[in-house]
Amino acid sequence: MLRIENLRKSYGTFQLDCSMEIRPGCVTGLVGQNGAGKSTTFKAVLGLISPDGGDIRILGKDSRAFGTKDKQELGVVLSNAGFSGYLTVRDIIPVMDGLYAHFDKPFFLEQVRKFGLPDNQKIKEFSTGMKAKLKVLTAISHRARLLVLDEPTAGLDVVARDELLELLREFMEQDENRAILVSSHISGDLETLCDDIYMMHEGKIILHEETDVLLDDYAVLKMDESLYDTIEKRYILRSRKESFGYSCLTNQKRFYSENYPKLAVIKGSIDEVIMMMIRGEAL
Repeated sequence: MLRIENLRKSYGTFQLDCSMEIRPGCVTGLVGQNGAGKSTTFKAVLGLISPDGGDIRILGKDSRAFGTKDKQELGVVLSNAGFSGYLTVRDIIPVMDGLYAHFDKPFFLEQVRKFGLPDNQKIKEFSTGMKAKLKVLTAISHRARLLVLDEPTAGLDVVARDELLELLREFMEQDENRAILVSSHISGDLETLCDDIYMMHEGKIILHEETDVLLDDYAVLKMDESLYDTIEKRYILRSRKESFGYSCLTNQKRFYSENYPKLAVIKGSIDEVIMMMIRGEAL
């Protein structure tokens, strides 16, 4: 669906250099700190900036040959872009109908009613949650095969986030050949939605893992200095000196649980793995 190979882009001291693959039937998450390069990657994929090097293939076609007709198969949500605030939902419908050959007006209107979006109120008067829902609805209402979503749930309360995530799950269930690339600062969203996760730091991919493997096999180990000196370290990915001793990241939770019964083993989460991958030191 989407293959990125050695994508490079420089802005002053910032250097993007990453490779990724989004497979059919999969929801892939891209996580990292602000400034890690997530938005730059998205903009390069969408042709909004010119890369310095590398290759991008979208739906089997070189991105440089990806034309207007091809882009009808993309659904896009960008955190800092959208329809003019002076438009209403009623105004958007003919725009979408003109842009997309497969715009599903009945589905769009059904979802507008379901989410309680006023169709005659200016978008600038919408709440943050209403604006986010409208962005996602416009992205999925024209039978797109690939969604590229940059922070689609940013600023939403827990109920609004759950509604949007359910909408994206339904989108994927309707066609096994669809795919989603999504970034989010809210790790819980990605843990329940994504099949695999890429972690980016300072323009580079520092980890790629299936979400189930990350949640089941990764863990943070807490130990004093004496245990750290003697513990088997071949399965430790990162370590960090703490006031009590050491925190260590492993992708072999079971090994340490079975062989070191007195060791504090904390189940890994996306946030904890990010923190250890960025702030910990490789052995």
